[in-house]
Amino acid sequence: MNYKRIPLGPLWTNSYVIDDGNGTALCVDAGGDPADVLGWLRNEQLKLEAIVLTHGHMDHILGVAPLARATGAAVYVPEADEALLSDPNKNLASEFGYPVEPVKADHIVHDGDTFIVGGLSLKAMHTPGHTPGSTCYIVEQNGEKLLVSGDTLFARSIGRTDLTGGDESAMSASLERLAAIPGDMPVLPGHGPETALQRERELNPFLGG
Repeated sequence: MNYKRIPLGPLWTNSYVIDDGNGTALCVDAGGDPADVLGWLRNEQLKLEAIVLTHGHMDHILGVAPLARATGAAVYVPEADEALLSDPNKNLASEFGYPVEPVKADHIVHDGDTFIVGGLSLKAMHTPGHTPGSTCYIVEQNGEKLLVSGDTLFARSIGRTDLTGGDESAMSASLERLAAIPGDMPVLPGHGPETALQRERELNPFLGG
């Protein structure tokens, strides 16, 4: 399993291209012009099969529609955030002043869902708090795992709960759930540097550190 972090858009949102080593890839979020993602796919000779969204805020979906159009990739969206994909008042586009092309969901993701993209297995964990539908994904291939945490968990920090749809108590419960994941694995957050689950358990004050 390989991954590439590609920051995109006005809020420098982390998009990740994760591939199975055999030419099949998925993209997590797409927060701006997807030209850099498309360039990486071309250079690495990867076919994008899926665009997997952690939540529906505008800075994570700005580039989804054009990326899906260019690649034919299916779009996976957490159930409780589906409405954000076409509502600028809910996805913060109207608040921040960035027009977002509406996104069509091909697959609705529920808590506990497992789906396959090439040689990659993804398990969805519904982790509300930043948005009602915020979802983390454990991506696994041949025993190797990583956690895509979106805007729920950052390096030494967490996502905001004071935006439309935020819920502080739900965030606390979601963080407890993440802290209880056994073992260690890389953590790929929606903003900022990559980290690791055990490091966050030890050092992140919001995760018990």
